Amino acid sequence: MTRPGQLVTFEGGEGAGKSTQIERLAAVMRAAGLDPLVTREPGGTPAAEQVRQLLVEGPPDRWLPLSEALLLLAARYDHVVRRIAPALADGRWVLCDRFMDSTRVYQGVAGAVGEAVIDRLHAIVLGDLRPDLTVILDVPVATGLGRQGKVGRQRYEQMTKAFHEQVREGFLALARAETERCVVVDATRPVDAVADEVRDLVARRFSIDLGGAAERP
Repeated sequence: MTRPGQLVTFEGGEGAGKSTQIERLAAVMRAAGLDPLVTREPGGTPAAEQVRQLLVEGPPDRWLPLSEALLLLAARYDHVVRRIAPALADGRWVLCDRFMDSTRVYQGVAGAVGEAVIDRLHAIVLGDLRPDLTVILDVPVATGLGRQGKVGRQRYEQMTKAFHEQVREGFLALARAETERCVVVDATRPVDAVADEVRDLVARRFSIDLGGAAERP
């Protein structure tokens, strides 16, 4: 019988290592005989990738926070309808680099649009679709921004330190509020250690064999 599709999202501030950890988890899943869809936001479809360029390029004040949120939700709707929902319906795992919680935190909290406004927009765009598990990779702001470097920084990386501190606290507050769905992982450690924890977390949460990880204490 085909296993129902699962949506696992990776969240966190700049430089937390989301892309690296998704690829590591996807490799483990493929070795275990699974076929995960690896995708990202904003982006994931041709149209959504075009919106992404509008959002990540230019000066920090290019968009007002509500304008940003509306662009993100437009991209997310396209991404969900054209790619994520069909994959889940086919019983595939979907691993997504950022999803709804980034909008709640970046625009809703740090951008002061308000989480209630973002949640109302998500009710229209997502319906009852929610991640089955959200891995929040946590690093201090200075560490994350330091990993990104100073050359060719994208728009969000140019935001103020105070903005990024609000983002970090927003994710941690989300984890405290939604303990069943969200798990915080200390991403200051070496890549291999973080990858092992993520692998074990997924294996235990969904009772799947990822190379013996499910049996570890």
